[in-house]
Amino acid sequence: MSNPLRDPLALFSRVLRVLIKLNLLFGALIMALLIASLVAEAPVMRALGVRPAEFNARLFFGMRVIMVIGICTVPVVQFVSQRLLMIVATVSTGNPFIVVNAARLRAIAWALLALDLIHFAVGAVGSSVSSAAGPLHLSWGFSMTRCIAVLLLFVLARVFEEGARMREELEGTV
Repeated sequence: MSNPLRDPLALFSRVLRVLIKLNLLFGALIMALLIASLVAEAPVMRALGVRPAEFNARLFFGMRVIMVIGICTVPVVQFVSQRLLMIVATVSTGNPFIVVNAARLRAIAWALLALDLIHFAVGAVGSSVSSAAGPLHLSWGFSMTRCIAVLLLFVLARVFEEGARMREELEGTV
C-alpha cells in the first residue's frame, strides 16, 4: 500500500528547493541593483521611476538602505527554508514528533518575527525619506495574519515537544 503523504511531501520538498534558489537569485538581483545604483545612479533611479534631482538625494539613500535590508533578509529566509526542509525530511521518514523539530519550529517562529520587524524597518525608512516631491510608495503596516503565523509556530513547537515527550514515555513503557 502506498503512503498518501509521500507524493505531497516530495512536491513540497521540490517547491521549497525552488524557493531557496529563487531567494538566492532575488538576493543577487537586489545586490546587483544596489551596485548599479552606486555606479550609475541617474539611469538606475530613472528605471525605478524616480527622477534624478537634488531634492531626491535623501530618497536615493533611503532606497539603497532598503536594498541593503532586502539583502540582509536573504539569510533569514534561507534559515527558515532549510529548517522546513529538515522537518519535511523527518515527516517523510515517519518520525516528525522529535525534540529537534520543536526547536526548528521555534527557530522558524523567531525568524518570522524578525522578518516582520524588518518589514516595519523598511516601512520606517521609506516613510522617513518619502516626501511630496519625491514619494516612496511602500505597502507596510501591521498584519494580523503574520502575527497569528508567528504565534501558531510557537504553539506548534510546544505541541511537538509534548508529542516527543509522550512518544519517549510510550516507548519506555513498551
